[in-house]
Amino acid sequence: MEERPLSLLICFILLSSGCLSTPPPDLDGDGISDSEDLDDDGDGWNDDIELNCSTDPLDEDSFPEDEDWDLICSILDDDDDGDDWSDSEEEECSTDPKSAMSVPTDLDSDGLCDVNDEDADGDGLPNIWEVERGFDPMDPDDYMSCHGESVYCMRSYDDFTFPETHNAYSSVEDGVLVGVNHYTGLQAQWDGGIRAFMVDSHHRSDDNTSAEDVRFCHGTGQFFHPCLFGEIDAFEWISLLGSLMDNSSGDVVTLLIENYVPAEHLEFLFMETGMYNRIYTHALGDPWPSLGDLVLSGTDLVVFWEQSQNDDFPWLHDFGVFSWTTDYAEDSQEEMSCTVYRGDGSQPVWHLNNWLSNAFGLPDPVRAGDVNDYDALLNRSIECWEIMDNRPTFVAVDYWEDGEITNVTITMNKMSHWSDEVPQRP
Repeated sequence: MEERPLSLLICFILLSSGCLSTPPPDLDGDGISDSEDLDDDGDGWNDDIELNCSTDPLDEDSFPEDEDWDLICSILDDDDDGDDWSDSEEEECSTDPKSAMSVPTDLDSDGLCDVNDEDADGDGLPNIWEVERGFDPMDPDDYMSCHGESVYCMRSYDDFTFPETHNAYSSVEDGVLVGVNHYTGLQAQWDGGIRAFMVDSHHRSDDNTSAEDVRFCHGTGQFFHPCLFGEIDAFEWISLLGSLMDNSSGDVVTLLIENYVPAEHLEFLFMETGMYNRIYTHALGDPWPSLGDLVLSGTDLVVFWEQSQNDDFPWLHDFGVFSWTTDYAEDSQEEMSCTVYRGDGSQPVWHLNNWLSNAFGLPDPVRAGDVNDYDALLNRSIECWEIMDNRPTFVAVDYWEDGEITNVTITMNKMSHWSDEVPQRP
């Protein structure tokens, strides 16, 4: 009879010491009780994140409900009411709830589950933007880039800064004798990143004034024909530009024409060179489209001219109505300003002219390196951006080879506002 009281005493001691109590739940066996564990099922995703991602935080081997898969695949579904999914959609979305574990998917491994990730494949383009334009938001290899970066495709035309060459055709390489503006021609300019070009259109002589006689040249005074000291065949030049554009995807190009020929002759020029159909026509007062939409629509060429708007040729945008420019060809760097010289200063598109003239009124190659210097040009561009509270759409220079015009615009395009920290020099 003495053994029973002893046994009861031993049980009482064990129970009171906790040695026989039930241990707290630990679903994943990691030694942390579920009440303290941020990831109960041990699948690498915190419980609160899984709840937001519509997966089960208490089961690494169970399966999400069908409606949760609708959430995951809604960005791919063009039939959101779920009444008619195609086989390809079902295969891509894994709509079978038995085909995947209850673990959030994170295609781009950025720590955001695909359901809550606005850019699920991490290609820089939002899911909705991709779907609306026919891209697969779950395929990082199905994307587009604009001027070398996918994120620029969402930038509006007026919210991007293009490097521009003044009198782009007037170069030593092209055989121009007087009033030279650059050492190299179109091919080198393109290869160097220039995507906006100022050109002057004339007829080849006073006697040759047909549509076929359009040339790029500019005069040095009122006593000589503009093409006397050098002319560039406009048809060959524009054809080369078209070829360069064809072989480069995602770039938008701009021409500013100082024009001295009939509009019909310019139309003939663009028709003959196959460039007419890619010209964008903007409606005054409408927002400028994004670079991506210009490229996708096949209208990746914007043309301005220095003449009054002609309703019969709406694609020839009057630069003074649709844009504005600063002064140009100053005598000294100190005279350069940021204010409106010509055009409508209320327009978001504008040219920051950045070149000097010498004592003879000609382009100055000696001081081009000073005004095109990376720090000098970047500081002026950002200062003008601040003063005008509007990003320069174009930064135009002479002798583009001297200095770093394209690096300046690369830096500027990495900034969304003038007050942003200036990125590292390219």
